[in-house]
Amino acid sequence: MNNILKQYNLQYFYKDLQELRITLFDRQVEQFITYYEMLVEKNQVMNLTAITDFDEVLKKHFVDSLSLVKAYDFNQTETEISLIDIGTGAGFPGLPLKIAFPNLSVTLMDSLNKRVDFLNEVIYALQLNGIEAIHGRAEDYAKPDKLREKYDLCVSRAVANLSTLSEYCLPYVKVGGKFISYKSEKSAEEIGGAENAIDLLGGKIHEQITFMLPDSDIYRNLVVIEKINETPQKYPRKSGMASKKPL
Repeated sequence: MNNILKQYNLQYFYKDLQELRITLFDRQVEQFITYYEMLVEKNQVMNLTAITDFDEVLKKHFVDSLSLVKAYDFNQTETEISLIDIGTGAGFPGLPLKIAFPNLSVTLMDSLNKRVDFLNEVIYALQLNGIEAIHGRAEDYAKPDKLREKYDLCVSRAVANLSTLSEYCLPYVKVGGKFISYKSEKSAEEIGGAENAIDLLGGKIHEQITFMLPDSDIYRNLVVIEKINETPQKYPRKSGMASKKPL
């Protein structure tokens, strides 16, 4: 075992991964640790996360991000799966998913350039291929000549109403693909209120997967939305409209 792995107690991380049925090579675990160290270092000069304790970052950021395996089988096909993470922030969930599943083709999108610079530093340090971090708003890159309907999967852990998130995210998903939103509450009222917006945007709620993160009291609700029709060209609306006036 390499020195970087010896510096940390990884017992609980391995246990959580086992519960999620994820197996990592030492090299991938090293990448997670380097990511953690860079996150904490950069967090001293810019606000990336309120969580900096090693075990908490592993549980609440890394394992939480990887819990997407409960809703999506990343081993389902031999062809490359394309994923976009909207409002990625410090890289969650897209970057942990890329580390764990190297064959994923990943786009990380965030509206703050300093965060994108940090993500590019991490991508370079971890020597990851098939991943890009782009600076911009979701409304801008959803145009037909850019990234519209290019992805098999769109994910977001961003804190926003599901109607708003759906307008940001569904335009990026291919027909037949999925948008999966990470929610931390049961959100029955919010989800019910988003059904009309999801329908307008070409989607349909497929299922909700509820669970607790391993060995914790942290509740998760993965809302899985299938893309069944193309999103009408008028969506997403111009910048800010999706949050000010949800569909």
